Amino acid sequence: MKKYDNFRSQLDVLRRADAVDLEDEFVMSGVASKFSLELELAWKLLKETLAYEGVEAAASGSPRTILKAAFSTYDFLDEDVWLEMLNARNDLSHIYDESAEKAVVNRVIDVYIPAFDRLEEGLTALYATTLFAEAP
Repeated sequence: MKKYDNFRSQLDVLRRADAVDLEDEFVMSGVASKFSLELELAWKLLKETLAYEGVEAAASGSPRTILKAAFSTYDFLDEDVWLEMLNARNDLSHIYDESAEKAVVNRVIDVYIPAFDRLEEGLTALYATTLFAEAP
C-alpha cells in the first residue's frame, strides 16, 4: 500500500532528527517540516486502515475525526499524544520564536517519533499479510 510505504519512508528520515545539529535554525525548521509531513501521512494511513475495517468515520476528511476513530479501533495509540501532535502541527505554522520551535522539535524527538514508531509497529502487526502485503 502506497500510503504505508510513504509513511514508513518518511519515518526513516524523521528518525534521524536526534543526530542533527538542532542549534541550526534551518535544520530545526526541516525537522518541524518533516514532522508535519509525517503526521499528515499518518492520519491518511489511519484513514485507509479504518476504511479497510469498515469504520464509518473513515469517510470523513478531518484529521481529528480520523484520529478519534482510530483511538477507538487501535489500542496502541495514545490519544493524548496524538491530539498534542495535531495541535503542535497546527501551532507550527504560527510559531515565529526560535525557542518555541525548538521546544516542539524536542517533543518531536522525545515523544512524537516514538508514537509514530508505535503506529508503524501496531499497523504492521495487524496488516502485514493483508492490507500491506505486496501484490503478487
